[in-house]
Amino acid sequence: MTHLWVRAEQRPNEERVGLTPEGAAALIAAGLRVTVEESHVRAIPIDGYKDAGCAIAAENSWPEAQRDAIIFGLKELPEDGTPLPHRHIMFGHAYKGQHSGRALLERFKAGGGTLYDLEYLVSEDGRRVAAFGYWAGYAGAAVTLKTWAAQQRGEECPPVGVYKGKDVLNSELLAELDATGAPRPRAIVIGALGRVGTGAADLCDAMGVDVTKWDMAETASGGPFPEILDHDLFLNCIFARPGTPVFVPREALTAPRKLTAIGDVACDPDSDYNPVPVYDRATTWDAPALRVATDPVMDVMAIDNLPSMLPVESSEDYAAQLLPSLLTLTDLDSGVWGRAEAIYKTHIEGI
Repeated sequence: MTHLWVRAEQRPNEERVGLTPEGAAALIAAGLRVTVEESHVRAIPIDGYKDAGCAIAAENSWPEAQRDAIIFGLKELPEDGTPLPHRHIMFGHAYKGQHSGRALLERFKAGGGTLYDLEYLVSEDGRRVAAFGYWAGYAGAAVTLKTWAAQQRGEECPPVGVYKGKDVLNSELLAELDATGAPRPRAIVIGALGRVGTGAADLCDAMGVDVTKWDMAETASGGPFPEILDHDLFLNCIFARPGTPVFVPREALTAPRKLTAIGDVACDPDSDYNPVPVYDRATTWDAPALRVATDPVMDVMAIDNLPSMLPVESSEDYAAQLLPSLLTLTDLDSGVWGRAEAIYKTHIEGI
């Protein structure tokens, strides 16, 4: 019997989970065995999993799970160097030359396990079967607006945290914007037709912010794009890749502009193809915005785990997208799992 083991997350500020109790019940009904670890931070309570018929295990006990169990989590494992003998479903961040990624692959090779990287679970046409993009865009736009509101107060953006739901976030943000006494800013979203851009635009709409929506057609010229500087906020919602235009060049820091707040939701400052090369590092929950210019001011928001701000909505959305693939775990040799394993084997060969 295929055994899926849902581990607790150990990254700070990470309350998401990739399987809901309803999804667990569906897996059990399909003949899978499901174990869920207890967690002191998970946004979805353990009682729902108990009621669904899951076995419950102690928090962080997955290393002692039976070797045939498939360990399922979202974010990083502890970097303790131990070999990994299990099959793991997770975001490995191991295939793009990252130093920590190579160390992770070395652990899998040493233990004989397998990585099914969630970023590389794709359909036959190469599209990802599940992604957190919408809520990344939604939360990213919210923090960027918080950054703009702080500028109106003559301050830098204060720390952010986890919200019980989007209604709580929206209520707090509306109050912040109203308290500035200023007209709503104008925003421009690049990648507006994608899931990330849709989430960003939806948040702006909810806040009464006028949004210019650009996608491939509007950026096909390759730039420059002086129109971006005529907006108060710029939200980048496309990932850097070869051929990606530069949207805000370094010269913009000293150019005449209305633009004071950038939300780089894609958050890829280390890429050679970074379309927003005015900053060089990701920001954090404790320091959400990096000030890159003072006259006039410009702040960049580039948090790399934005969906974690809304763990309930993002978990429910992602889990619903992923469930059809989890239901096929009984056949690891074909479909999304076969493709993911083939990608893993390609990268493990050079280790």
